[in-house]
Amino acid sequence: MNKGFTTKPDLSYLGLSGELAQYQLSPEELTDIALDNHEGVLTAAGALAIDTGKFTGRSPKDRYIVKDSVTSETVFWGDINMPMASARFDALLNKMVALLDAKPYYVRDASACADPSQRIGIRVITETAYQNLFAHHLFLRDKQDEVIIIAGEPNFRAKDDWTIIAMPSFEADPKADGTRQANFSVLNFSRKMILIGGTGYTGEIKKGIFSVLNFLLPVKWVLPMHCSANVGEKGDTAIFFGLSGTGKTTLSADPKRRLIGDDEHGWSGDKVFNFEGGCYAKVVDLTPEKEPQIFSAIRPGALLENVSFFPETNVVDYTNVSKTENTRVAYPIDYIEGALLPSIAGAPKNIFFLTCDAFGVLPPISKLDTGQAMFHFLSGYTAKVAGTETGITEPQLTFSACFGKAFLPLNPVQYAALLGEKLENSSINVWLVNTGWSGGGYGKGSRIKLSYTRAMIEAALNGELNDVEYEVNEVFGLRVPLSCNGVPPAILNPKNTWDDGDLYDKKSAELAGAFIRNFNQYKDHSSQAILEAFPKVLHKEGTRA
Repeated sequence: MNKGFTTKPDLSYLGLSGELAQYQLSPEELTDIALDNHEGVLTAAGALAIDTGKFTGRSPKDRYIVKDSVTSETVFWGDINMPMASARFDALLNKMVALLDAKPYYVRDASACADPSQRIGIRVITETAYQNLFAHHLFLRDKQDEVIIIAGEPNFRAKDDWTIIAMPSFEADPKADGTRQANFSVLNFSRKMILIGGTGYTGEIKKGIFSVLNFLLPVKWVLPMHCSANVGEKGDTAIFFGLSGTGKTTLSADPKRRLIGDDEHGWSGDKVFNFEGGCYAKVVDLTPEKEPQIFSAIRPGALLENVSFFPETNVVDYTNVSKTENTRVAYPIDYIEGALLPSIAGAPKNIFFLTCDAFGVLPPISKLDTGQAMFHFLSGYTAKVAGTETGITEPQLTFSACFGKAFLPLNPVQYAALLGEKLENSSINVWLVNTGWSGGGYGKGSRIKLSYTRAMIEAALNGELNDVEYEVNEVFGLRVPLSCNGVPPAILNPKNTWDDGDLYDKKSAELAGAFIRNFNQYKDHSSQAILEAFPKVLHKEGTRA
């Protein structure tokens, strides 16, 4: 079988002969091969549905970076960025190549960064067809004839190109290979390679490159961002930061605005650009009413992960989370009607930090100054609620620096400083939006209505909130609007929605103390503007923020 390009790519730099490589296959070819190899099945909508095996999500505790002359003094080493010796990386690579060269595998040349001035080439070598289909969707796709025109030959590799090798069947020997367990993801900035083994979860592929860009771009004064982004008819760009469950994908999917991207972007001097060429959306409880754009994107060519079916059918039951709550679909961005192509727009006019506050303390919307923006960017706060994970019976605080700590090779303070530089002397509005609870915490109050949140974001986007009065939250120092079209004024100040004002004050102080304790790790490296954004309360240690 010889599909895709008839010329084989030159893989000799890896020690691969390339004889069994299937190069630059189309989505249709990859889907057919996946079905022939029993990697998955077709759904009633014509999408390929596969299971990723033991791992249905990323494994951040098994992510390593090779420590060498390039990284030893630049990477922020710790529990997020764990070191691996170059010799161990080389040994893993040799073992993987020896196994890979003995069977058919799949090679794709693609790229990342819609802005041509920031673009990097990516060669993705996968053991399975479905992983290569994922790479086709999530990275930027060059037309097949353009690959030849740009490269001259398919074996061309520019000095800045990266190679990813992903083999679910290959398991490391922790004792010999220096890993925690059999699965791993290792980044090597000197050799420009990523090795992924022991896991079939495709998110490791995309987040590997995101981590690479988080290392490469800040030195070029480009801020890498874990956010969604859209643009209005007047060219006004908005970006939405938020951790899982905060509404990032839902709130950026606006039929009145064009989608730039749903997850990863860069912000250079005067533009925001998508890193990717597709979307990787959660599908738990998906309905055409709640998420029409995502639902309509699930069609032939799309890749569904870890979903279940109604009995005796090939119709997906999106409410079934027996395998995982992290059910996903991958598809090219042009599956979204009205998506912006190429995915580049102007610098943001509005920035939204989304948080699901399960304690009902934070206002549903508030305006931040530059210092507060840097503080909340570094904090990356949300809360997990009961039922979202096994063993969680009460709300649990979660802080993830820059709303993506797991993907940051550098000290998070460096990204916050870059954000601050971009905000300084600008007219950009930064908003903190609570999509969580009001009138009390989880179990007592109620979730803020999506219609209210949409109305507040729309008011911010169209400038209505520039002309209203504000009051200052006494604990967090946040500027809170006193009115907003489509929103009852009573809910704008969260304390007014609680039956017991004293209890609100108590919970507010508890949350403020949690912010302070989390931020202590960055305090010594923070500017005066950030320190002034600390909540103004005494916590139990008696230190004033």
